[in-house]
Amino acid sequence: MDNEIKKRLEITAVKVRMGIIEGVYNAKAGHPGGSLSIADVMTYLYFSLMNADPAVPQKADRDRFVLSKGHTAPCLYSILAHRGFFPADELKTLRKLGSRLQGHPVMDKIPGVDMSTGSLGQGISAACGMALSGKVSGDSYRVYTILGDGEIQEGMVWEAAMFAAHYKLDNLCAIVDNNGLQIDGKIDDVMSPYPIDEKFRAFGWNVICIDAHDFGQIEKAFIEAESKKGQPTVIIQKSIKGKGVSFMEDKANWHGAAPNDEQYGIAMSELKAELERLED
Repeated sequence: MDNEIKKRLEITAVKVRMGIIEGVYNAKAGHPGGSLSIADVMTYLYFSLMNADPAVPQKADRDRFVLSKGHTAPCLYSILAHRGFFPADELKTLRKLGSRLQGHPVMDKIPGVDMSTGSLGQGISAACGMALSGKVSGDSYRVYTILGDGEIQEGMVWEAAMFAAHYKLDNLCAIVDNNGLQIDGKIDDVMSPYPIDEKFRAFGWNVICIDAHDFGQIEKAFIEAESKKGQPTVIIQKSIKGKGVSFMEDKANWHGAAPNDEQYGIAMSELKAELERLED
């Protein structure tokens, strides 16, 4: 990856993280940990890879994205705002009465949202339907979906995995955000999904494992995914829950909690310092 492109993506990812913190802080509720861990891959998708146009959010040939772990909506909202789908100031209305930015994304309220999600396990099934529709109609769009590693404890995920492989949905790319933590603690203590890579291979998927916070690896993985024919691809990204905010990193208690005034100040100060470093 070109260094200038990499730097631009890193800068954007920091701004996205700032939007996540801004939204959750103003809402006094939300899910910052898992939102922060997917900020890099979401930045790559929307600012480097996907065919998506804020001026025409519903254009027929757009690539589709489904946030299967819908509780991390603060990241999707921050991405869409910074991409120009709606004003960034609106992030401060997260979860407020009358706001279109509710705790989980709603497709008929928010431009750029392709599927309403929140009930874990269902998003990947919707993504499979979109991918199959594209195959049947001969359309060229691709479908991307992000799942949590705790989410893949849901049986519905594996029904979808079997479906995608059976119908050879090579226009589908799933991303498993493997930060190792869920609301009740470590995923391998609650109900271990490991080995994640071998399970997806057994279901007939092309499997790629990467560092979630390395844009070079992210780009390489998506290039491989697009070139793979006859199989759906899953990118298993090893991530840090709460990435970018020191006191949130690798802490399960930040799965669904909002920072107080002091914590908000610390988080934004850290992110601003990182932004200044990158922009220097």
